[in-house]
Amino acid sequence: QVQLVESGGGLLQAGGSLRLSCAASGRSITTSVMGWFRQAPGKDREFVAYITWYGGTTSYADSVKGRFTISRDNAKNTVYLQMNSLKPEDTAVYFCSAGSSLSVQPMSYRYWGQGTQVTVSS
Repeated sequence: QVQLVESGGGLLQAGGSLRLSCAASGRSITTSVMGWFRQAPGKDREFVAYITWYGGTTSYADSVKGRFTISRDNAKNTVYLQMNSLKPEDTAVYFCSAGSSLSVQPMSYRYWGQGTQVTVSS
């Protein structure tokens, strides 16, 4: 059974930085791609970034490109999301996910963490 546990959320002012972590257990071929998604109140869950465990292939949503960086530590089975120059519109619950395809669609990811709140004040 794959388990994903996020940490690192918080409340901060616009322009600040935050790093989210996602610790994964029970990795397998079905979890070769790790994604970060976010969901703001009243909105659909949206893609933020993904990375592959092997090769480190990455992709970002246009809204975060140049500000967010996804990375992984294979030895620690942990994926990170470094978020810089945060804006109020980045406020959302951020979810870590695991799947087997390079996709920006939430439905392509089989496993999900519980989410961590990020709130950016203006």
